[in-house]
Amino acid sequence: MRIYIVIPAHNEADFIGLTLQSLINQTFLPSKIVVVNDQSTDETPKIVQEFIENHPFIQLKNTTSSEAHQPGSKVINAFNAGLADLDDHYDLICKFDADLIFPENYLETIIDIFRKDPKIGMAAGHCTIEKNGEWIIENLTDKDHIRGALKAYRKDCFKAIGGLKAAMGWDTVDELLAQFHGWTIKTTEKLHVKHLKPTGANYNTKASRYKQGKAFYRLGYGFLITTIASAKLATLKNDLSLFPAYLKGYFQAKKENENLLVSEEEAKFIRTLRWKKMKAKIFK
Repeated sequence: MRIYIVIPAHNEADFIGLTLQSLINQTFLPSKIVVVNDQSTDETPKIVQEFIENHPFIQLKNTTSSEAHQPGSKVINAFNAGLADLDDHYDLICKFDADLIFPENYLETIIDIFRKDPKIGMAAGHCTIEKNGEWIIENLTDKDHIRGALKAYRKDCFKAIGGLKAAMGWDTVDELLAQFHGWTIKTTEKLHVKHLKPTGANYNTKASRYKQGKAFYRLGYGFLITTIASAKLATLKNDLSLFPAYLKGYFQAKKENENLLVSEEEAKFIRTLRWKKMKAKIFK
């Protein structure tokens, strides 16, 4: 399998070298890696260029976007800029963050997962964060959800979902749409990836506080599912003040009649899928 990797990077000089080193140390090497330098003001591009000198499958793409590190749109616009420089001769396309350290067998194991089941459209390991000297799984989502930091897609699945949407919620809608199109999602406990920065560390908190609720609206969740999802996420983040903020964002989006990220048919499927998953947890 040919693996292409796109890594959006904005001021990642402290981490990008560690990420690239872990990827060139893989037991199965990717065919291409594109690091998208998104308006960095530090030495990110210089560090990437040093890797390129010895590893020709790595390339650097410079792009310019908004200074604000808004959830979803900035990173996916950078990803799409890198994707545009790649040909179509891949089997798996990956969107990785620039602050990860992968175990040496990561790509080999991911390939094995895809090869064993042709219905798997997306696969990944788990992000871990350092806490009290130990690396533990980052528990902001269920373990069957693939974190936005380390997405890997089978090409046919990636094409079916129409690529990645430049909006907050992109790393949820991709899985929901994959399932709508008949693909399955696979995570594995065998692969723990070190996530060197806390999720959302670069976000403008005031600007993004209500965006999660808006994302729930644009995913077609409806009010009841949004309420449950908002309460759960606020609890996981240990900040219950986020709960009313998420709901406010939802109603703002509804009042402004913001466009959904999905069609009405897809939204109906998503709500059914969400209710089914919640009921399974209650009655397991």
